[in-house]
Amino acid sequence: MFAPVSDLILGIETSCDETAAAVVRDGHQVLSNVVHSQIELHARFRGVVPEVASRSHTERILPIVEQALRDANVTPNDLDAIAVTHRPGMIGCLLVGLAAAKALCWRFGKPLIGIDHVQAHVHTGFLADPAMPLPALALVASGGHTALYLVHGPGQTERLGTTRDDAAGEALDKGAALLGLPYPGGPSIQQTALGGDPHAVALPRTLLGPDSLDFSFSGLKTALLYTLRPQGSEGPAEVPTGDRLRDLACSYQEATVDVLVTKLARASERYPVRSLCIGGGVARNTRLRERLQQDPRLSHLQLVLPHPSLCADNGAMIASLGSHWYRQGQFAPLDLDAVATPQAGGKAKVRR
Repeated sequence: MFAPVSDLILGIETSCDETAAAVVRDGHQVLSNVVHSQIELHARFRGVVPEVASRSHTERILPIVEQALRDANVTPNDLDAIAVTHRPGMIGCLLVGLAAAKALCWRFGKPLIGIDHVQAHVHTGFLADPAMPLPALALVASGGHTALYLVHGPGQTERLGTTRDDAAGEALDKGAALLGLPYPGGPSIQQTALGGDPHAVALPRTLLGPDSLDFSFSGLKTALLYTLRPQGSEGPAEVPTGDRLRDLACSYQEATVDVLVTKLARASERYPVRSLCIGGGVARNTRLRERLQQDPRLSHLQLVLPHPSLCADNGAMIASLGSHWYRQGQFAPLDLDAVATPQAGGKAKVRR
């Protein structure tokens, strides 16, 4: 049986603190992309509280799905399948999205497609540029994940390196907290760093040896702490202001970006890749995008820099990867489980 040439997929994403749904046609035509952020709910905790996030998803999921369908001017009966994130993420959050997707599949007789959240971020390169040259390098950098992938095709990836401790986005959040900046930390540091000197403060770049493609950001965070409160000193840490704050934010951001770019350059020299794509919340960082475009070691690659709205968690990336699995006939049963931990490689396992 041949898959149809055209498909219409609803994607649902609830792995962390964004309630999102989107409708995508043929894997790349985004008809709608609705995202509700919970930043205001979690700001006072300076991090995502799973129970709070799950309750918010429960309240928002059906209105978000309904809006996505309205914006796309389609009905559930028009859909070919429903794709939903089932791994990795916060279990309570994943279960909300899964329950909604399963209910819709059962009610309207549509197939269910389980999606790996991290692999959906990798697949954003194909959503932005369906003709992205292969093989490609992909960087996924967010608050929960930082990893490098070798991409052989849609849904076909090989993980080259991952973080050994903090993710890049987590390091930015923790750095912002030390500097007294608002949550979430990435955007706050980026804004505060404007006009600062990226070399004003000497902060470490942990590269883990000349051949490593893994990441480590815990030492950078600790170095910032000791810059603000030297070892052996008594009393609270320095609360920087003015030019001092701006230079610290700029130097911290530059150190984070430096590590990401260096690892990408290493991988590009080791593997015969033709393009480079980025995904995850940190991929919205303007300094990272500038450095990628300016780096002479990466100049031979075609850069695929998706629109920032496609880098943060969203339903369009779920639907786009779902379109690929739909055409491959990779469907999931209605007892598909939510799984908190990520997989080491590419395609999510599917039970037939």
